[in-house]
Amino acid sequence: MNANAVTADTLLRASPLPALEARVLLMHVLGWRRTELITRGDETLDNAQVLAYRALEARRAHGEPVAQLIGRREFFGLDFDVTPDVLIPRPETELLVETALAALDGLTAPRVLDLGTGSGAIAVAIASARPDARIWTVDRSAAALAVAKRNAQRLLDAKRPGGELVFVAGSWYDTLDPSLRFEVIVSNPPYIASGDPHLEEGDLRFEPRGALTDEADGLTALRAIVAGAPARLTPGGVLWVEHGYDQASAVRALLSAQGFADARSHRDLAGIERISGARLPN
Repeated sequence: MNANAVTADTLLRASPLPALEARVLLMHVLGWRRTELITRGDETLDNAQVLAYRALEARRAHGEPVAQLIGRREFFGLDFDVTPDVLIPRPETELLVETALAALDGLTAPRVLDLGTGSGAIAVAIASARPDARIWTVDRSAAALAVAKRNAQRLLDAKRPGGELVFVAGSWYDTLDPSLRFEVIVSNPPYIASGDPHLEEGDLRFEPRGALTDEADGLTALRAIVAGAPARLTPGGVLWVEHGYDQASAVRALLSAQGFADARSHRDLAGIERISGARLPN
């Protein structure tokens, strides 16, 4: 082999990035599977491949999220398209999907509403696991809805019994058909308070700020969602929302104040109270 040849092995050894991130970016550039990094690691790469990898490596070193660099993120076993117009789906949000699916047990052709759908990760994950569910999504961002539509079209069976997802442009409940009622409402809304230092750290710097913070105390969207939910749920229907690490008690209080029953919170794998929800009395 040419002493000056560049291989996958040499790129990975020289990378300043964490090993996993370097491998993900290189697999994306080369179109290789993980096993190929092992079996083909000593192959000479062409100059275009090397330059493409180093460009992504530099952008990641500058802080750009890996998911945005490769345009994909796995969530609930599905491979979602990701752009700077949407939040990057995160593992802790899978708890919201799991809890919503549990609430759908025993229901036939249930109606589900996902508020602030973003990439569509929550809605599409529910739709994939429950093909009979009829699902509506809402987002005020046209760009986000476009991403969500692409994900639904690519990841869901076009012949699923519940039909195609319905995408609605608007703010929370405002533009939905007033006659619609749902068995389950879910949302991962903006809940980071303005001034929170996390907004200026890590991946959050590159994600849409309006999907992260209300530029206030972090509870503005959660108040609106909880307040509007009783008029949109069927008797016995449930609302579940994701929230910040220190907001569970405040969200439970909001739920109880609106007449919900059995307000409770669930902890994620890190032990943080990540989601809260309650049932509308029959």
